Amino acid sequence: MAICKTCFRHCDIPEGGLGFCGARTCEHGVVTAANYGKVTSLALDPIEKKPLARFHSGSMILSVGSYGCNLRCPFCQNYEISWSKEAFRFAEKAEYVSPEELANIAESCRSRGNMGVAFTYNEPLIGYEYIRDAARLVHERGMYNVIVTNGTADLSVLKEIAPYIDAMNIDLKGFTDSYYKDVLGGDRGMVMDFITEAVKRCHVELTTLIVPGENDSEDEMRELTRWVAALTDADGTSIGQTIPLHITRFFPRFNMTDRSATDIDQIYRLVDVAKEELQYVYKGNC
Repeated sequence: MAICKTCFRHCDIPEGGLGFCGARTCEHGVVTAANYGKVTSLALDPIEKKPLARFHSGSMILSVGSYGCNLRCPFCQNYEISWSKEAFRFAEKAEYVSPEELANIAESCRSRGNMGVAFTYNEPLIGYEYIRDAARLVHERGMYNVIVTNGTADLSVLKEIAPYIDAMNIDLKGFTDSYYKDVLGGDRGMVMDFITEAVKRCHVELTTLIVPGENDSEDEMRELTRWVAALTDADGTSIGQTIPLHITRFFPRFNMTDRSATDIDQIYRLVDVAKEELQYVYKGNC
């Protein structure tokens, strides 16, 4: 039995068992990634789809996903591989792709405009060891590494992977503790700490999905963007106003079909509110 320190949950994992995320296990008293190298999704995507609006625009990137997640967002877009009965079936069928093989595949796609690898689809940081090992090899081939994450990870995880990561899109799903805890099953403080450190190490863009009746008020958006605007780089220089924010539209899905899609006019209003503090604000799913 061992305690996993990857995120705030600190799961006490029995030998051969799994943590809350479904992707970390205990082997000989040591916590390891049960999903190491187990790939459920592999696709060549536009970089803008991550979404990254201000990082090598116009490029393609090889997107890779595994299985498992440490949140329980009821509207999950990728529930089939993140958290559901289907996700655990995918775990059994996932194909092993070694770090070397992934780097080779990425390099072979250069002729199609590929600029590197994006670790995405499920929550990648619950398998950070694979990211660390594969991203290092991708860098050695002169290519870039991107992570699309919910940011629910200990800073020790960031320290492990930071030397090999060039950009991240991090979900800042809302700006109240109640929303994070009661709706998402998460910890807002951990995400804020992760973002605060990540912006000191690589290019970061943020995404906020606007869910009707949950995080859609102008007051909450003002609080969120004021916090982002105050972020600084490693030298203490203010950079927050230039961090891109993607404000995206919710559609009923998975376990949250009790409400309509976010009103498009509301997205436009919240974009205008966000622009009071931030230079680069993008609407999504509209």
